Formats: sequence, structure tokens, C-alpha cells
Amino acid sequence: MAGKLEVTIEMIIHATEDTKKILDSFEEFFGIQEKEFSKSNLTGHFENPITILNAKITKKKAEKFLEILTSNLPEYQLDEVKDDLENRIQNSKLYLRLGKQDMILGSLSLQEKDAIKLKIFTPIYKKKDTLKNYVELLKISNN
Repeated sequence: MAGKLEVTIEMIIHATEDTKKILDSFEEFFGIQEKEFSKSNLTGHFENPITILNAKITKKKAEKFLEILTSNLPEYQLDEVKDDLENRIQNSKLYLRLGKQDMILGSLSLQEKDAIKLKIFTPIYKKKDTLKNYVELLKISNN
């Protein structure tokens, strides 16, 4: 399944945050280097600088990313993902949000606020197989 697997990473970095710390955390956890991210500098509503970082990883690198992600997330959060999978999938894409500050502090967790957006894509040809495929892909127990 690695041949068609894709993970898109997107995050918003505010002026008060250290871009280097965030990028260093990505390299430490996932082996994704700074040069793999595209960077857009924007100006916020109150003239505050905002940086948007994007990266897309594919194939074996995406598979390795998911292995690291699922092995480092708390088990209760993987259970929550499994229970809420139908609401997290749209058009064969699984949407997750990773805690930015937790990652900087050395742990991975799913969070809704101040998050790194993850979009995981693998082609699914039969809609009825969508949940099963993502359970298998994330190696979530199907008990």
C-alpha cells in the first residue's frame, strides 16, 4: 500500500513561535528535513507575521511517518480515532491534527487547537472498504 500512500502536512506558525524548534521536532520524530517544507510568509489581520509550512511525503517515507505516528500516540487516542473514523474521512482522505507544542516538548498527541494538520491519502476503490483500509493502514486494533 506504500506505493500510493501520501501524507500532507500543514501548519501555521505565529510570530511568537519558534519555526526552528518546530522544524527540528519534525526532523527528530519523523526524519523530515526543513528543505522538504515549502514556506509562505503572510501578514495577519493585525499586521502580525504568519508563516505557513507545507510538506507532502509519499510512498515508503509516508508509510514510515505513519508507523512513527501510531507507535508514539497514546493508545486511548488511537481508540478515539478508530471510534470517530467515519467523521475523520472525506474523499478517501483521513484528517488528523497533531499537537504542535507537545511535539516540541518531545511527545505526540492529537489536538484540535494550535495543531499541525495531517491529511493522509490512499486510494480506496470501494467505498465500503474505506474504514477497513484506514484501520489496517493505521494498524488500529479492530476489537
